Amino acid sequence: MPELKFPVASKFPNTETSIFAVMSKLSHEEKAINLSQGYPDFATSSELIGLVNQAMEQGFNQYAPMPGIYSLREMISEKLHFMYGTEYQPETEITVTAGATQAIYTIITAFVGQEDEVIIFSPAYDCYAPSIRINGGKTIEIELKSPDYGVDWKEVKAAISRKTKMIIINTPHNPTGTVLSSDDMLMLENLVKDSNIIILSDEVYEHLIYDGREHQSIARFPDLSKRSFLVASFGKTFHNTGWKMGYCAGPAELMKEFRKVHQYNVFSVNHPVQKALSIYLKNKNNYLSLPSFFQRKRDLFLDAIKDSKFSFTPSSGTYFQLLNYAEISDEYDLELAKKWTRELKLASIPISVFYENKIDRKALRFCFAKSDETLLKGAEILNSI
Repeated sequence: MPELKFPVASKFPNTETSIFAVMSKLSHEEKAINLSQGYPDFATSSELIGLVNQAMEQGFNQYAPMPGIYSLREMISEKLHFMYGTEYQPETEITVTAGATQAIYTIITAFVGQEDEVIIFSPAYDCYAPSIRINGGKTIEIELKSPDYGVDWKEVKAAISRKTKMIIINTPHNPTGTVLSSDDMLMLENLVKDSNIIILSDEVYEHLIYDGREHQSIARFPDLSKRSFLVASFGKTFHNTGWKMGYCAGPAELMKEFRKVHQYNVFSVNHPVQKALSIYLKNKNNYLSLPSFFQRKRDLFLDAIKDSKFSFTPSSGTYFQLLNYAEISDEYDLELAKKWTRELKLASIPISVFYENKIDRKALRFCFAKSDETLLKGAEILNSI
């Protein structure tokens, strides 16, 4: 190709390739055990794959309706009512999306403008801040303090200003594995009750919650849900992240604005997968069985490393576990993660990348959504450090 003859003004001049892509690529190159990027290494349900194939054979291969097929939106509505007791209207309050990240980006684009402030909690999933910045907004970062990574609601109150447009919460929380309590949600409800602040509630790990805890969805709190978007992921729930299928739910007035952006962003998403999911969701056990399934994997992994030099608090949700290595090394977490991938053949994610100012808390994130064999091999390496 000929050389470009004019300068390119980047909207993200200092942005590098996502750490998830970097570590997965490095893991592949080094033939390392990949406990970094959050995707399972075991099979998707053969029943669900069969339903997708069936939908393709039946001819559902053209554009789906822009908000998603009605039968799937209807099943999502039924699921949310069953789980959280809240009625979302399929016609006006639910939209099927190309994964949760697209939903998050679309929500932010629909509502955040120049100089609007958005409160996020760090360590925060890496798509939040860039989505805010590209729309002209300003990120107000509130740090979750280790080791429990709880929210200081007094700090949140102090951070709210007349410019605050949105607050983004994430429960269960990636990367820390913590979950918000009902008291947390009531505190948030009280802080925003007399404001025009929109809540974006990232709940992609809603079914991955452990030790008898109950997921405190935004949908459980009427005064919050009327100003909030709930974002969810079928990919995380049903072990097929590559399908990029998710949805969001919210009040009709907000969803109307969401769909204005959605129609020009992706318009619609995978039709045969939507047909398959509309059938697969009818069996509630397909998602109700997940807490015990993943808790067993968490416990297997943690029991296997209990005598290692790492310190940890068992993850309360998600399929991620933080391990603190402060007693092992004082190296910067990013460099250590790369070093161990190359030298020990075990890949993880450094936690500093989840902070805008790259704070190093001497912690690495490991994904336990893996086969038992993979987890035990990874544990063997960790025990050798």
